[in-house]
Amino acid sequence: MSDQPADPSQANPSQADPAPAQGEAPTDHGAVPFSPPGRYVTTGMLADVQALVAADGRPHEEVAADGAPEATDRVAGRVMLWRHMGKRLFGTLQDGTGRMQVSLFRDEMDPDTYRALAKGVRMGDFVGVEGYRYITGKGEPTLGAREVTVLQRALEPMPDKWAGVHDADLRYRKRYLDLLVNPESRQRFQVRSAMISFIRRWLDDQGFMEVETPMLTAAASGAAARPFSTHHNALDRDFFLRISPETYLKRVVAGGFDRVYEIGRNFRNEGIDASHLQEFTMLEWYAAYWDYTDNMEAIRTLLTATLEATTGSTTVDHDGVALEFGVQWPVYDYRTLVRDATGIDLAVVRDVDTLKAEITSRGIADDLGDTVSYAALVDLLYKRTVRPGLVQPCFLIHHPAELVPLARRNDDDPSVLDMFQVVVAGWEIVKAYSELVDPIEQEQRLLEQVELRAAGDDETMMMEDDFIEAMRHGMPPMSGLGLGIDRLVALATGAPTLRDVVLFPLLREAPGDSAQAPGDATPAVGDADDAN
Repeated sequence: MSDQPADPSQANPSQADPAPAQGEAPTDHGAVPFSPPGRYVTTGMLADVQALVAADGRPHEEVAADGAPEATDRVAGRVMLWRHMGKRLFGTLQDGTGRMQVSLFRDEMDPDTYRALAKGVRMGDFVGVEGYRYITGKGEPTLGAREVTVLQRALEPMPDKWAGVHDADLRYRKRYLDLLVNPESRQRFQVRSAMISFIRRWLDDQGFMEVETPMLTAAASGAAARPFSTHHNALDRDFFLRISPETYLKRVVAGGFDRVYEIGRNFRNEGIDASHLQEFTMLEWYAAYWDYTDNMEAIRTLLTATLEATTGSTTVDHDGVALEFGVQWPVYDYRTLVRDATGIDLAVVRDVDTLKAEITSRGIADDLGDTVSYAALVDLLYKRTVRPGLVQPCFLIHHPAELVPLARRNDDDPSVLDMFQVVVAGWEIVKAYSELVDPIEQEQRLLEQVELRAAGDDETMMMEDDFIEAMRHGMPPMSGLGLGIDRLVALATGAPTLRDVVLFPLLREAPGDSAQAPGDATPAVGDADDAN
């Protein structure tokens, strides 16, 4: 049997039964008796059994010379290939661990059963195979079937198994097909899972405790963003999907747990582009008695360790650029970068009207509209002129104090914050700062946010009286940090957009599909608060 192909797709097409055309129902399905079992016991996952076969499998001639081979293993999976060539048939099964080849020989089973299986099993079906181990002439570990059980039929045809699913809209809407036929997509989600697991272990080892805080909140706070709102029927009260868990995590620290973290969903009702989604996964942690410099060292250590553990390297390729995380990252002053890029010195230009005039006169933007917030203008200026040029991992520090009302001002220069961002490839992946724990100052800064909201800025934070009360009971010095999990995974896996690392991203309603959630795959009209 030395001429057996390791990949049966390379066999002479004239010897094989063609698979059904795309969109064509498998007309011979009825040839195999079928009653789906509720359970099928296997001896291992496909990758495990394949490793056993590779370790002790022998050529088929040697196995057959000993008489009728006895079954040694039972496997199950989805059929990704099923072709018979005269007196033999080769198939490929797939499960969550990978793919494995199986074979059927007409001389080793009832001829009628062989013919029924050859014609009645189609791509996409789930089958169980009980068989013996051997190695093909081309070195492929294979399970020779003694018994095949059809576990479930696929009534819809599989995508073309060689072309894969390459249409982006189809991949996002029917992710199950994308995962079935695109190994690169499966790999991305395996890396994502491994990263989250590693981050959890790392934080646990550092003495952090994982907690959960509300998704439905009475006030939208913790970030500058427009919220989603909903109505709670039983309480007859409006709530918001959280834009950040920050103020609740700080309450937990005030309650006596010094180091806490949460990995969960946040929601921001804003535009979508390659680096922004309206529903996204964030890691946030808070450590009592730390300041922002402690978090700078912690996050660099965590990110390099995470990449090394999950991708095998601290260098990742993103859009053809090698991003190197395993070195000391440069530290840049926020206002200095803006001044060098635009000529506008934010240490001097401190009010809305003057900044608007500077931005307009220099041709940086002419669509400022009714912008009433100095923070919003500074953010726009930075994102249009500075951020796109920050490619290699770097720290940005000392942002203008107006940008984050929850952050602590710098002792030496109160016009800036004890704060940093980590920017890579023009994406912000981390935001962190020393926390403001003075309840008097915090209340005043939130009241300023309320005034800006009343003036028309709908991305400002809302007042949280309960949070202020918690602060009045005493809150220790601390530093918090937010890490965008989706962005980190996209950078690590070379994904061009966050939709490629989120299993089921929101999309615009498909034609004729009223059940699809609204959304848009076009560039954002507005920009979202970063690190999502």
